[in-house]
Amino acid sequence: MPAAHAAPAPVGLSSDETAQMVDTAAFYFQKRAQAVTVPGTQAQTSTLAASGDDRISKRRLWELRKEMLALQQQGEQLQGVNGGYSNAEVEVTPGEMVVNGETATVEVTEDARLYYPNVPEGDPEYEEYSLPHTLTFTKGTDGGWLLDEDKVQTDLTGPGPVTQLTDPTEVAASDSDPEGQLDVGSGTAPATGTDGDKDTAIATRAVNAGYNYGKMISYANKYWRNDNDDYRVYGSDCTNFISQAMLAGGWKTTAGSFSSRKDNKKWFYGTFATTTSYTWAGAENWYWFAVKHSKRTKSLNSVWKLLASDVLQADWKRDGVIDHTMIVTKRGSDGEIYLTYHTPSKHNVKLSTILAKYPNAAWYAHRT
Repeated sequence: MPAAHAAPAPVGLSSDETAQMVDTAAFYFQKRAQAVTVPGTQAQTSTLAASGDDRISKRRLWELRKEMLALQQQGEQLQGVNGGYSNAEVEVTPGEMVVNGETATVEVTEDARLYYPNVPEGDPEYEEYSLPHTLTFTKGTDGGWLLDEDKVQTDLTGPGPVTQLTDPTEVAASDSDPEGQLDVGSGTAPATGTDGDKDTAIATRAVNAGYNYGKMISYANKYWRNDNDDYRVYGSDCTNFISQAMLAGGWKTTAGSFSSRKDNKKWFYGTFATTTSYTWAGAENWYWFAVKHSKRTKSLNSVWKLLASDVLQADWKRDGVIDHTMIVTKRGSDGEIYLTYHTPSKHNVKLSTILAKYPNAAWYAHRT
């Protein structure tokens, strides 16, 4: 059963009503997660109505049936690509609850683990994510609370959980001032995600004085979910997170100020956003600093050459503007690559999963 944490009952709700809402959220998220696992996904939709009639409104239940079918198809696609997921575990942490007559709004965080089948020893056992939601409940005819709406709170710049039918969108929350339009797909050969690609010979990483790749990985593993309080959080936080990991691994900041923050030759973090360089939190600006000006990274001609602590960037629309930044936290024994990132917060996601979901994206692979 999914785990659900208790929340204090707000004015107008009894402790039993509060517990019911949290249990319903856990039930709802667990059903979505199970829909992408195999085997047995087909049974999820057929049994949903019978088990959800007293928890979910008719309107939401009708929408959810359609979503569950799409989630099943997504799970079956990934099963053919890399084995997909064998099991799911979900926890729900409640936050603020507000009651307005016959409607209640509940803030919750969904934390999930999607387990991989047949995991080689030493490889990640699961993909995990943390996702905030705003849930709306309405009063049923019997006086109980029914889940009526689910709104994900995060603007996605990276691939969302496979339990969500959403795509990354361009978000202008972090500072960005492109130096010039990039060549679409520059720095990366087309990737098909085949086993042959995974077996491509890996060039040995050069030893860079002062760089500690283990610390970069450890930082990403530690702060993928819980933000480091030493840094601000951006609405589009993926590159901010990667810059933090690079700094932890030995990258040195440059001198800079408000007047030089748009200069892609500079890379620095300040107390305020206005004293932080665009290259720190802007995906494309980071690219220009890392590979073009500072040459702290080297472009790879295949995504399957990525090693742990390397960086992968994506241009979802293939319009020459980089949208998202990720770090490799593990290279598997079979050549699979596991990526970790923010916006949303996800840990050890298979590269083959991302390539299958976004076959038309342009990729920029960096050797750090």
